[in-house]
Amino acid sequence: MDLDAYVAAHRGDWARLEQLVEQARRPRRLRGTEADELVDLYQRTATHLSVVQSTGRDPALAARLSTLVARARGTATGTRQASLRDVSRFLREDFPALCYRTRWWWGGAALAFLLVATAVGVWVATTPEVQAAVGDPEQVRQLVEEDFEDYYSEQPAQQFAAGVFTNNAYVAAQAIAFGVLLGLPIPYVLFQNAVNVGVSGGLLAANDRTGLFFGLVLPHGLLELTAVFVACGLGLKLGWTVVDPGRRTRVQALAEEGRALLAGALGLVLVLAVSGVIEGFVTPSPLPTWARIGIGVVAEVLFLAWVFGPGRRAHLAGRTGDLDAARTGDLLPTA
Repeated sequence: MDLDAYVAAHRGDWARLEQLVEQARRPRRLRGTEADELVDLYQRTATHLSVVQSTGRDPALAARLSTLVARARGTATGTRQASLRDVSRFLREDFPALCYRTRWWWGGAALAFLLVATAVGVWVATTPEVQAAVGDPEQVRQLVEEDFEDYYSEQPAQQFAAGVFTNNAYVAAQAIAFGVLLGLPIPYVLFQNAVNVGVSGGLLAANDRTGLFFGLVLPHGLLELTAVFVACGLGLKLGWTVVDPGRRTRVQALAEEGRALLAGALGLVLVLAVSGVIEGFVTPSPLPTWARIGIGVVAEVLFLAWVFGPGRRAHLAGRTGDLDAARTGDLLPTA
């Protein structure tokens, strides 16, 4: 094929397509005939691109046409960019509605965690044999008198907050991802973390440092653990959807819950960022214990009010945390 002759024959179409694409970006929209012409030229230019690429003799021309075809496709099909309105609706409706809709799942996870942590804590605090099995007296003394408290202040606040946020985000993402495994690993993860909390609390309680334990854990732990519970609830809900998709087809149900789960992950990033800031700047601060705990309680109450206020209203209005129908596309009716 004579590439020069091919270019000369179709250069006018490419120039006209580029003109229409530029024109469509201006405030004045294309007329109906111009829009039809743009679609026709886009289809023809896509064919021209295939021909030029097949020759492999002019990479620069192929790159130019590829860019032109991509721009024309975006103009012809339309693109939708996130706006402040989308962000506002996500914060006001989508994420809190998702948390409200899955409240029984993460509420159950929270209850199980608290029961196990409390039981383990009481067992450790009241049983010297268990304390001896956890570690030798010197290790326990080191934990109770130094390590537990120093953990929150041994690094600069900014660095510590960033590290805590990264670790918590990883734990939450792990819990959500376990949903693809029917959520089966999630109870184990919850149990393991509950035991760790119970052992630490029991050791400090056995050495008359219960106030220190709650004074360091509650300021950030209320919101942090709630976020982890929500992540576990989302993972469990996705896993149960595989077992019982309801009136939807299994593929449709998994698609809807999967998209909602991703929205939940984005929302939890914000929640964990707040808890990370509290843990980095409030927990190790010289504020009185009541003030530090009060800040944690306020953060927790605001989150719950967010979920059971706007989230409940959005849920009752039909919001599920999934994308809008305009973004998900039409569904084939099934019986």
